[in-house]
Amino acid sequence: MNRNDVSRRNFVGGAAAALGTLAIAPEVLAARELHAAQRGIRRIPGGPPMLRALQSRVDEYDALAHLSSNENPFGPSQKTLEAMTYAFKYSMRYGYPDNDVQQRIADAHGVDREHLLLGAGSGEILEVVGLTYLGHGKKVIGVEPSYGSVYSHATGIDADNVLLPLEPDHRQNVQRMVDATNRNYRDVGFVYVCNPNNPTGVTMTAAEIEYLLDNIPEDVPVLIDEAYHHFVEDPEYEESIKYALEGRKVIIARTFSKLYGMAAMRIGFAIAPADMIQEMRAYSTGSVNALARWGAVAGMQDTQAQKAILDHNRKWREQTIADLAGLGYESIPSQTNFFMVNLRQPVAPIRQAFRERKVAVGRDFPPMLDHLRVSIGTEEEMGRFMNAFEDILKTSVMSSQRG
Repeated sequence: MNRNDVSRRNFVGGAAAALGTLAIAPEVLAARELHAAQRGIRRIPGGPPMLRALQSRVDEYDALAHLSSNENPFGPSQKTLEAMTYAFKYSMRYGYPDNDVQQRIADAHGVDREHLLLGAGSGEILEVVGLTYLGHGKKVIGVEPSYGSVYSHATGIDADNVLLPLEPDHRQNVQRMVDATNRNYRDVGFVYVCNPNNPTGVTMTAAEIEYLLDNIPEDVPVLIDEAYHHFVEDPEYEESIKYALEGRKVIIARTFSKLYGMAAMRIGFAIAPADMIQEMRAYSTGSVNALARWGAVAGMQDTQAQKAILDHNRKWREQTIADLAGLGYESIPSQTNFFMVNLRQPVAPIRQAFRERKVAVGRDFPPMLDHLRVSIGTEEEMGRFMNAFEDILKTSVMSSQRG
């Protein structure tokens, strides 16, 4: 078929498509079957019937193709589910065995436990960094758009943000970051780098990270958010843990929400020099539940499931980007489990049109208000997205022509 002839024959959006050409590990398929079964439950078992309005909202949520929040569409692997199910027996206990999760995370990343801080997702880690190093008049140096929770948290605790624009190729300009940090040196709480960046999916290279650290004052903390590092294949990219081990003021934030499919379970961690970990620990709740702790260990060990997810993500990200290009819409090359497509028009009404077709897509990311962020879902969900995309954009083009 000609690449420009993108049609519903390619994107059937039905249940049969979910078992398409990609060979997925059995444990991932089992988790997906469990997920599908859960979506089929229209009433929550146990307890009194739900109020009709609340049940309607639950049904609506379950019916959506969830392509808005960069989640793993398959959820935890079968081995992770088994570990979490086992951990239920500790649900009524304090001081339960936690499968030595901190040591196992430390070992997997080649660090000592004193370099590690657990949090309820990397979101808590990012907030802990803010509480530790910001305050009245302090500033975060970063780019826009990026992961905005860091900036909103800063303003919420009476700190400020110095936000730099992305380059025309959507890269973060490291020289501008250096200049802004040095210009505001006395007031800088920390520098924030999301790498790869959310929402663009574009990386900073190893050379750029090194240049940043080498050219700002050595006592300025740098928070490097590596939530999507598992997906990166760019040979010029490099994880930044080595800088923390060197004793530089670098904090690496990571999460089990993406590759491991544990977004709702809330577990993440920071890697940093031991003295910085001690500073941050005072602001950490340590509120990671038993199921998340046991599931995290199992998820790290399940390399077969990890490979299946990475293969699936690569296949459907690149195929969807290519098919959108066939329709005349260019996307930003991505190193993550999401991408941004340029719609050449405001995204907000388009997003609502997707919602009406039961497809959830990404929010606005100022100033890139003509770009739509799309997470990679199951094959069936990507089919639903493409079907909706053709309908919506065809209608949009026809309306503009009439106007």
